[in-house]
Amino acid sequence: MRILIATAGSRGDVSPFLGLGVRLRTAGHQVAVATHDAFAGPVRAAGLEFRPLPVDPRAELASTEGRRLLRAGSGPVGILQLLRLARKFMPALGDGIADATALGADLLLTTSTTSALGQVAAEAAGIPSIGLYLQPLAPTREFAPAVTGTRSLGRAGNLLAGHAVQSATDRLFVPAVRGLRRRLGLSPLGVARARRNHRILHGFSPLVVPRPTDWHPRLDVAGYWWPPDQSDWKPTARLVDFLAAGPPPVFVGFGSLVVPDPERLTATVLAAARAARVRLLLQSGWSELAAEDSDSVLTIGDTPHDWLFPRTAAVVHHAGAGTTAAALRSGTPSVPVPAQLDAPFWSARLSLLGVSPGPVPLRTLTPAHLAASLRQALDDPGYRTRARTVAAALATEDGAAKVLTAVDRAAAAAG
Repeated sequence: MRILIATAGSRGDVSPFLGLGVRLRTAGHQVAVATHDAFAGPVRAAGLEFRPLPVDPRAELASTEGRRLLRAGSGPVGILQLLRLARKFMPALGDGIADATALGADLLLTTSTTSALGQVAAEAAGIPSIGLYLQPLAPTREFAPAVTGTRSLGRAGNLLAGHAVQSATDRLFVPAVRGLRRRLGLSPLGVARARRNHRILHGFSPLVVPRPTDWHPRLDVAGYWWPPDQSDWKPTARLVDFLAAGPPPVFVGFGSLVVPDPERLTATVLAAARAARVRLLLQSGWSELAAEDSDSVLTIGDTPHDWLFPRTAAVVHHAGAGTTAAALRSGTPSVPVPAQLDAPFWSARLSLLGVSPGPVPLRTLTPAHLAASLRQALDDPGYRTRARTVAAALATEDGAAKVLTAVDRAAAAAG
């Protein structure tokens, strides 16, 4: 079967689907990935076909609207700013997904950012589609919407808020969906109506987020989809030397966050590391953080998390879905620094699992607060013990298995 995976966003929105694509290819399928040009290299390195989608996500996050999103953080204001940011490029994204699908596919796998448009492209091509989500976005009574950054509002409040967020998200896609359906010669159909029969599998562990009991049967939790193995990757000599020169360092990285003042954030992190008396690995990320290398500090670029995190004492991160998963997989305590959208949700999950002393929000980040959280994570052996227990449990799961089964069923139904 020819399978097309359409995903848009940051590296964390792409890497899990590269590992999943490798599993699908190993099972005998032909796999292509439609995503941004910035990720063409990793797609091809995984042995998968690359098909381009428009938009430069890093440029968008660095734009005026992107910085407003960072300032807005989570909650209703953050969602509103996300809608404003995304609305302008949704029509182009829809055209890109349709064009990628037209190159040939028997099944379209979409993500939360591409599903509404992908369902239109799949319908026009006469092929089935399945949603693959990295966050729990469907309304439920069991927790507040993952993108609102709020604590539980009670069972009724959680469900009401979930429907409100889903309705707002639907409105984001409506103009682009209408335009794409018109372009592809399809009759009008609302986003919510199209979603009713859409099968969705979620790429996180039920240990981290148990499947809500009030979800529709078409929604399921599959388990994590890990990035592809990079066994041929080799660390630089300076990284090897730094790791060998002293006790395990603390990793600090903020992934796809683009902060307006990277120098200030770097200074805060360095001051916290000095106060906590820890060695530091500082990852540049999309904010291009950088510090002068020394016996106690090393600035690094992209490094496979599955190789690096087990070699660290703790992981300080922005609590994106992908980095949170990587930290859990490594058995290393976390100190999340949430900034926007679903980051507070994942931070809360880390606390519930007992692998983190709690979040240090970016908006109120100070050297003293970060240093205190670091010392708590390092001085209490319970965090590492629980982190290793979680990692051992995750190692027994096969998140790709349910996807492979769903793909086989789609192939059988297609004849």
